[in-house]
Amino acid sequence: MDVRNSKLVSGTGAVRRSDGRGKLAVSSAAAPAVREPAATIMIAGVPEDELTPRVRDVLLGLMGEVDHLRRQLEDAQSRISYLERLADEDALMPIANRRAFVRELSRMLSFAERYGTPVSIVYFDLNGLKRINDEHGHAAGDAALQHVARTLVESIRNSDVVGRLGGDEFGVLLVQTDEETARRKAEALAAAIAARPLLWQGQEIALSAAYGTHSFTGAENAASVLDAADRAMYDCKRAGRER
Repeated sequence: MDVRNSKLVSGTGAVRRSDGRGKLAVSSAAAPAVREPAATIMIAGVPEDELTPRVRDVLLGLMGEVDHLRRQLEDAQSRISYLERLADEDALMPIANRRAFVRELSRMLSFAERYGTPVSIVYFDLNGLKRINDEHGHAAGDAALQHVARTLVESIRNSDVVGRLGGDEFGVLLVQTDEETARRKAEALAAAIAARPLLWQGQEIALSAAYGTHSFTGAENAASVLDAADRAMYDCKRAGRER
């Protein structure tokens, strides 16, 4: 083979040769393998190979301690959230207790006064709870209260608030709701309670509730609002308008 005109093609490992007829043939030679740079291990933002063994150990220890403290903080925050929920939740059912309900009422009073938006409260009193306790036992009475709470929660908007005010009494906060709308909603809620008897040990226990409403746009306090709604509820009882 005539290799007198052989030469390397620039930038490659190929050899260009004449085939004796004026034509060139190209043969490829294996290019040298390119070695990838080794990954740099970083510790606290510093390359590991720049650290002395002692400094490396100290940094790793500190990083472990920081991670441990972070987990402790997350656990503490989770515990605080749990305790706050317990403090705001009724002992018998997953709705606001009186303290949490009054706090939400005070917040709504401030909102109504600031923006001039009406807010309403509905005050419910479950009828005949003593009779249920006497005839069926206190467990049935507790079940009746839980049943009413579920009915109320399932019948309101996410922005509204249900709370147990004590004993057999419940409150519902209806945001951006005027007096007339609140009365219609209260009637609908009372009808929902009456339409859903409690099934207890194979028998149905009819339930009903008296209600009163009060609307506000500010310039009141939580105690006066609750008192007004409570008095409206007793007016309802005396008039026999409970469901």
